[in-house]
Amino acid sequence: MEVQWAKDIMNNSDRDMAASEQVKRYLAYWFQLGKPLVVEPDQRTILPQPIIVGNRYSPEFESLWQQLLALGGQGCYLEGTVQSIADLLSSTWEISDCARCGMPVPIISLGVSSAPCPCFDLPTWPNSDLPQPRLPVDERSRLGQIRDRLRPG
Repeated sequence: MEVQWAKDIMNNSDRDMAASEQVKRYLAYWFQLGKPLVVEPDQRTILPQPIIVGNRYSPEFESLWQQLLALGGQGCYLEGTVQSIADLLSSTWEISDCARCGMPVPIISLGVSSAPCPCFDLPTWPNSDLPQPRLPVDERSRLGQIRDRLRPG
């Protein structure tokens, strides 16, 4: 039983490390576009420059990242967002690439997201009278698969 417990601790530690690296990547990307970190309670903004030096994060960025980790991300968030860095470091959130722009964005792991769906400004959607979106289909390949299934074995 102790072995499973140790494995669970290691898995949680690995998951926390992955979440931490995802949040670090998230901040680095948005900082490069000029989005600052907002620190409560005085709404002070921080935008380290530069973010990358050569093949590494800059000392300025690494210093800020270490300060964020020491605070647990409490009271800090990326300008224009509502999730704190503490929220993003929790298991409730994941960082994924935006389907529209490819930039990292926070997505809630379980439950309903408070962010609107990209279709929010399509007045006639959803519409069950129209065909649903789909992926492209290679007709020749698909028909070949059907043919192969119908061949006696």
